[in-house]
Amino acid sequence: MRGAVIHAPGDVRLETLDDPKILHPTDAVIRTAVTCVCGSDLWPYRGLEPVGDPHPMGHEYVGFVEEVGSEVTSVRPGQFVVGSFATSDGTCANCRNGFPSSCLNVEFMSTCQAERVRIPNAQGTLVATDGHPDRELWPSLLAVSDVMGTGWWAADAAEVRPGSTAVVVGDGAVGLCAVIAAKEQGAERIIVMSRHEPRQRLAREFGATDLVTERGDEGVARIKELTGGIGADSVLECVGTAEAMRQALHAARPGGNVGFVGVPHEVAVDGQELFFSHVGLRGGPAPVRRYLPDLVQRVLAGRIDPGKVFDLTLPLDQIAEGYRAMDERRAIKTLLTP
Repeated sequence: MRGAVIHAPGDVRLETLDDPKILHPTDAVIRTAVTCVCGSDLWPYRGLEPVGDPHPMGHEYVGFVEEVGSEVTSVRPGQFVVGSFATSDGTCANCRNGFPSSCLNVEFMSTCQAERVRIPNAQGTLVATDGHPDRELWPSLLAVSDVMGTGWWAADAAEVRPGSTAVVVGDGAVGLCAVIAAKEQGAERIIVMSRHEPRQRLAREFGATDLVTERGDEGVARIKELTGGIGADSVLECVGTAEAMRQALHAARPGGNVGFVGVPHEVAVDGQELFFSHVGLRGGPAPVRRYLPDLVQRVLAGRIDPGKVFDLTLPLDQIAEGYRAMDERRAIKTLLTP
């Protein structure tokens, strides 16, 4: 089969790889319907995380089951399935407590930009749809496997409530999906920090009520101005940089909450400052599997359309251009068709 391999910063290639096989009775193998490039894939691509030896890339996927291990009964060959980037057995204490991304047997997907993928922990990870969904729904179902699920976690962790005011820090795919999540969870006012006109338009379409283009202290001051000098009830941090975290913490009102879902890079939180702010802070790898059944149904019912974050579609053999386009901010998110 063909799959993406990163060799060095800026160097992603499509190569011939071994076909995936069932290695454990809890595995499944799927034929990829669509996959994509994630913003977090840009960290090693930009040299901000070590690449090490050449290795496959990708952690978002939807597809058709081709084979299952002997212990997998929740899905069967031929079904269309959606899964999480973090596989989970669905039975351990952490899974039962609602945090499958902290499953005691978790395996993080890393080979999904390929024609076929082995899914560990398939029994607890994969969700099958009723029948085969129309192709036009595939992008939104793919978004559910990561960015929409992660945006939902950002709103959940920040405790968005009906009638509340939410601020979204970040206008990438996760941030834009977080706008959808904040609206679906009842936020009355959704303020998005964005400087990019195409992303601003999509944020408005998804439910943003206000846009803030300022950054740093000026951005925080603008948030305070828009909220009567107090700050937001909920802040959804969807970037992962030190600046984004500072903005998020300072934009929340006393007693408000910050949900941080951007993978942190050089982020440090001042414990003394946090203590006196009365701001709650929660985040981590999104427990996407917890939300999958609900989000899949919202997509199939036409209630949400997170697939709109894919503004560039390329065949898998143009994977290098897909990375370049996102790195150069010519695309929000690249959809790949095997």
